Amino acid sequence: MAPLQVVSVFVASFIFMQTLGNSQTCPDCFTRSRAAHYPNSEEKGTETGSCGFGTFGATINGGDVSAASELYRNGLGCGACYQVRCTDSNYCSDKGVTVVVTDQGAGDRTDFILSQRAFARMAQTTDAAASILPLGVVDIEYRRVSCTYPDKNITIKIEESSDNPHYLAFVIWYQQGKKDITAVQLCETQNFVCKLLDRTRGAVWTTTSPPRGPLQIRMLLSVDDEDETWVDPVNNIPENWKAGDTYDSGIQADA
Repeated sequence: MAPLQVVSVFVASFIFMQTLGNSQTCPDCFTRSRAAHYPNSEEKGTETGSCGFGTFGATINGGDVSAASELYRNGLGCGACYQVRCTDSNYCSDKGVTVVVTDQGAGDRTDFILSQRAFARMAQTTDAAASILPLGVVDIEYRRVSCTYPDKNITIKIEESSDNPHYLAFVIWYQQGKKDITAVQLCETQNFVCKLLDRTRGAVWTTTSPPRGPLQIRMLLSVDDEDETWVDPVNNIPENWKAGDTYDSGIQADA
């Protein structure tokens, strides 16, 4: 091989490896994949999603929600937001749609199973949406983005299965930003003794025999197990908490 050809091959290989490395480390870069949509007649998400959000999981973000496969991460990915856009320039918009992960599921080599509403919103127009919906599965690009809930604080929803004072189960709603809730502590507000809780399924945190009196729920937020920050709510859960109730924490997470 001639010297000039050797140099050309080396430069091409270097550029390829540099591009590959950047794509693997760039947090704002898009990843190529595929997405399907729920095969039911409902536009919005499911109320029985694996995250345990219930009705909230079907209607949050206007119903622009999704099940995820590997991005579900054993429930750690519940509540994460992603920008998803299909790649056919004849039908798809550059903006795509922002979805919230509320369920676990996988299709034919897919990372997302979108609500029909979210799937259609990837299209440029209503007519284009009518063309991509029957496809069922499309090629996409996606990236993690910040969740945004204007005028909302992080909220604690007590599960209907809870029974004061014997058993407490709850989920966390309206967390903004791009961080994951990797751990939760339940603290007694009188002597501030805290214990780590178990994530029993999806986004549901539970404990048996919770302490008496007002309670504080602390959350550990992190990005890729780094940049960890404990978040302390302003408002406590009252002693007479009830199953089905929601409690405003008084705080919101940073982006």
